[in-house]
Amino acid sequence: MSAYEAELVVERRESAADGVLALTLRHPLGEELPDWEPGAHVDVVLGPELERQYSLCGDPADRSAWRIAVLREPDGRGGSAYVHGQLGLGDKVRVRGPRNHFALKPAPRYRFVAGGIGITPILPMLAAAEAAGAEWTLLYGGRTRNSMAFTEELGRYGDRVTFAPQDETGLLDLDSEIGQLPEGTLVYCCGPGALLDAVESVCPAGALHVERFAPKVQQGGEDSEFEVVLQRSGRTLTVPVEVSVLDAVRGAGVEVLFSCTEGTCGTCETDVLEGTPDHRDSVLSDEEREAGETMLICVSRCRGPRLVLDL
Repeated sequence: MSAYEAELVVERRESAADGVLALTLRHPLGEELPDWEPGAHVDVVLGPELERQYSLCGDPADRSAWRIAVLREPDGRGGSAYVHGQLGLGDKVRVRGPRNHFALKPAPRYRFVAGGIGITPILPMLAAAEAAGAEWTLLYGGRTRNSMAFTEELGRYGDRVTFAPQDETGLLDLDSEIGQLPEGTLVYCCGPGALLDAVESVCPAGALHVERFAPKVQQGGEDSEFEVVLQRSGRTLTVPVEVSVLDAVRGAGVEVLFSCTEGTCGTCETDVLEGTPDHRDSVLSDEEREAGETMLICVSRCRGPRLVLDL
């Protein structure tokens, strides 16, 4: 499946909080950008071997521009340092997407939980829940109040938003916020892995939807060699123990979209025609894993001797 890809212009750079930079991106010819829904992210190509994923946090109805926010991470892998230090007004940057593995499902009630830069995919969800007439609240935590992005924007929602800077309030009180939820309530959470793990531990089964910025350690089966049939390419490959499906496919000269190589962005999601995937990603839901109709070929493997992929 082909994705939209274009060079967009940085029209605006503004501070959203201490260490958080918000960028507004437009097409240089003023062309409309693709539709997107809350929870979507885009791939931003910052240079050779430097590609990152950022959640869209603007207004989905505004197809003239996309907004992303980037946290400066001193110990990161270079993407945030480039955005903060080198990507200036008027510069062009290649963007691909949007893609959404964190879509907001219809519900009468929502509990939103955000930690730090995890507010970015949640922000447009609040407006969507509001427009749908759903009941909702947001619990928003961060290290300090000044480090929490878009607080002024969130102020218009009044007491439905609870700000919880750790230096003022301590750790988030997840038991009281999530432990007892009315039937039909969905929980959407994004933030550091420790926060997501804590929310998972208290959230009722089936209610939780999360997006992770870093991979969660997945317990897969024992690594073994297996065969992959590329149905459309007419190729059959052997995937050794130490090689990913993605690397095997690319090594055979077959073009496939990919980005993070960690199982967190969903770019390399591929249809499975036969065989049982050994899912090791941090994207697919339990239901999607059970169905086995797709897999993230950058990290997932095979439970058995053979997979047939739609490649």
